[in-house]
Amino acid sequence: MDASTSAPTPASAAGTPTPDRPLLDVEELRRALLVGGGLWTAVEVSSTTASTNADVVAAVAEGAPEGLVVTTEHQTAGRGRLDRRWEAPPRSGLVVSVLLRPDAVALPQWTWLPLLAGIAVDLTARDCGVASGLKWPNDVLVDGRKLCGILVERAEGPAGAAAVLGIGINLTLTREELPVPTATSFALAGAATTDRGVVLQILLGHLERLYRRWVAGAGDPTLLRADYLERCVTLGSTVQVDLPDGSVLRGRADDVDPLGRLVVAGRAISAGDVTHVRPAP
Repeated sequence: MDASTSAPTPASAAGTPTPDRPLLDVEELRRALLVGGGLWTAVEVSSTTASTNADVVAAVAEGAPEGLVVTTEHQTAGRGRLDRRWEAPPRSGLVVSVLLRPDAVALPQWTWLPLLAGIAVDLTARDCGVASGLKWPNDVLVDGRKLCGILVERAEGPAGAAAVLGIGINLTLTREELPVPTATSFALAGAATTDRGVVLQILLGHLERLYRRWVAGAGDPTLLRADYLERCVTLGSTVQVDLPDGSVLRGRADDVDPLGRLVVAGRAISAGDVTHVRPAP
């Protein structure tokens, strides 16, 4: 998992690099990200891994400090919300997980971390020339198609509770490679760049700025809420919410409350209590 093992990726593990899907330049990433006073404290790049989130969870168990960044050339068992599984061709997207310790923020406000990540990805996409928006809670969409997956997990270790934030962005996926017809990629959306190293640096820059402001304010939701509401394409639409017990809630999505919950027809629903949120038929 250590980035120092960044020898050429074995073809059996992650295929042969191509001009549009080159290996990451580990040393360049470290020079750019590991700066004095910055949030990021270590950058690790593996040739292949089952899950970067699982790698960071393991690091938490070993007492790793805040600011660890783990990425890979090929993730083979990525997980999304509700334990959905996915895999993409090697180097066709950016897969990264980071270790955060927002000790100054009360645990109930940690629900804003996935939304914070969504804002960061949306800003990154826009910086790369892709007009995107956020479907609650943190799906980044381009013309209604999903560009990115985000998963936040709480992990415990000898240094206490930590948040493991994982992000996967489709970069060079072709239409034939899309996992589902409702997905898209930077390339398909006409991005100005699909370079994983460049996109990673832009993304981590936005994450650091948003996260530090949020932590400095002890998790005050007003520090993120306005930015989120501005980008949330779910608000104002009539939606159908599929709940785990099989029931369905239909109504207008009116707001996102101070805990990051979607307010539908006057009822606040959390991401953990929802199977699907979609436009109502």
